[in-house]
Amino acid sequence: MVFQTRVGAFLQGLALLGWTIGRNVRIEVRWSGGKADEARRYATELAALAPDVILAHGVSSVRPLLQATRTVPIVFPIASDPVGAGLVESLARPGGNATGFMSFEYTLSGKWLELLKDIAPGVTRVAVLQDPTQGGGSSAFAVIQAAAPSLGVEVTPVNLRDAPEIERTLADFARTSNGGLIVTGSALSNVHHKLIITLAARHKLPAIYLERSFAADGGLISYGSDYIDHYRRAAGYVDRILKGERPADLPVQAPTKYELVINLKTAKTLGLEVPPTLLARADEVIE
Repeated sequence: MVFQTRVGAFLQGLALLGWTIGRNVRIEVRWSGGKADEARRYATELAALAPDVILAHGVSSVRPLLQATRTVPIVFPIASDPVGAGLVESLARPGGNATGFMSFEYTLSGKWLELLKDIAPGVTRVAVLQDPTQGGGSSAFAVIQAAAPSLGVEVTPVNLRDAPEIERTLADFARTSNGGLIVTGSALSNVHHKLIITLAARHKLPAIYLERSFAADGGLISYGSDYIDHYRRAAGYVDRILKGERPADLPVQAPTKYELVINLKTAKTLGLEVPPTLLARADEVIE
């Protein structure tokens, strides 16, 4: 449902630019569900179709596409650390056949820890869930780790691989009191997002997430860029490429707005009193 909303925003953006499915544009859709083997298979399949441009979400989708083709233009509406992940040569001059939009800037990572402490001051230990296959996770963790001493928090990286490991690791972490979670963005966190929210509730762990969809589904708090806006803006890049511009000449863009979402119902379940100052800063409060 989340991806349908995002794709809907992309299609709306295309329509506003004069592109109508069945009239002057045709769209093929593939969905890997966060599975690496499926992503590789679909990348080969799509490259063989030689489309005018491919829209691909995240590092886990763009990487196999770049292995399959260095000529078909690729636009990513979301990608963490596009340079570190090897998707582009630089943000200002991508240089190859891919460009798009960063999911967040790394200075944001320290903000997650600050917000978690604001809403749950008793937290002194934080597990940072990250995808070990994506460089963005370790970069985000470095910023969080640098911010931790001034906030009186001990942080621990936790790699996301599969559901049993997530369940086991979080159960072990929760055996000691005053714990909290930071869930960084990745394909794996999206695939397992309902499990992570369920485990956070079961173990009474206050958690902050990158994406609004987590808070909407019962997560405590989220702070990140507006992904629907990214997809809408991506339509502009697809339009420019269809009209002859090259991805190499279109700079990777940083987010233009961030949103803070608080789930009051979850806060009450965890016994947390949300400070009025934090509520006043929220872009959305779910009750």
